[in-house]
Amino acid sequence: MSADLEPIYLDYAATTPVDGRVAERMREVQDRFYFNPSSNHFAGRRSAAVVDAAAGQLARLLNADPAEFLWTSGATESNNLAIIGAAKQRQHSGRHLVTLRTEHKAVVDVFRALEKQGFEVSWLEPDPDGRLPPERFQAALREDTQLASIMQTNNETGVVQDIQSLGAISRSRGVVFHVDGAQSVGKMPVDMAALPVDLMSITAHKLYGPKGVGALYVANGTAIEAQMFGGGQQRRLRPGTLPVDLIAGFGEAAAVAATRLEDDLTRLAALKAQLLEGIRDLDGLYVNGPEHDAYPGILNVGIEDVEGESLLLALEPLCVATGSACNSQSQEPSYVLRALGRSDIQAQSAIRFSLGRQTTREEIERAVSLYRGAVAKLRDLAPARTA
Repeated sequence: MSADLEPIYLDYAATTPVDGRVAERMREVQDRFYFNPSSNHFAGRRSAAVVDAAAGQLARLLNADPAEFLWTSGATESNNLAIIGAAKQRQHSGRHLVTLRTEHKAVVDVFRALEKQGFEVSWLEPDPDGRLPPERFQAALREDTQLASIMQTNNETGVVQDIQSLGAISRSRGVVFHVDGAQSVGKMPVDMAALPVDLMSITAHKLYGPKGVGALYVANGTAIEAQMFGGGQQRRLRPGTLPVDLIAGFGEAAAVAATRLEDDLTRLAALKAQLLEGIRDLDGLYVNGPEHDAYPGILNVGIEDVEGESLLLALEPLCVATGSACNSQSQEPSYVLRALGRSDIQAQSAIRFSLGRQTTREEIERAVSLYRGAVAKLRDLAPARTA
């Protein structure tokens, strides 16, 4: 992209900008509460109070007990700690695990690692719209099943799973239920007091907080085995000196999110409708994932006779994605879209638009114009097909 071009950022599923109130809170903490919160002197206790206040803000967003959170470096670490920690804690009772083929790489790769350690994993297939029917999930559970992990909102398609039903099934069978909530917490209502969820992974940078900090919700009574060692912090489950400024920013981001969830969802739904309406009439266009009852901040579309990487380059300065940012260095077509029944060619043509708080109607208009122009240009350049 040329240096003189201003980006049109529609990749909020990859990361979000830090909210101004979050940045201000972090600066305040860096200046006044930089002490080690594990220190037992007066200054250390002041930093510990900042950490406790942030836990309270996150707990209010999720209607949970502040004591049910462990601070981590982000959702990837939270996923590792939750899945490996629960699997190892319960392996004496069974080594069968259940997950979905469309999970984020930070879940998929953890389960693949556990397979190499002798665990058996059932990889469930979603329906063509990305949803997992509860009856399919229930049929996969066995007497030796100890853990199931299903993400709430998919990072590529925006499909929202029925966590309430899946969690209830898990609980009735005595199976620990983990949810990757990276794309849902702070973006849609999540009530941990009402959801039958034992473990949930969260990250700050998906909800307008800083990068490098996350949390793991561990419901009271849920046991996991530590995966790191070196100190007594956080009940010895996740040792290490806590980054007070990052945690404070995380807490502030949660507090801001709590005040604007419904307004954000309403705005995003209107913007997504505007975007889809602007490109829907293009010949060969199709939507990957559900058009309705999905998270409105994500729209994933494919188009026939156009290759995704070429389309991505032709769209500059529009910042969108061909799949998950965590898998962007791979030239392989999206495994998520292939699990939905798309061919390799169809999956490679996909573009994910993800919208956020700063997205404007004018940016959507520009995105529509750029997308339509890029598709027309690439089709003109493509060699004519013969019958």
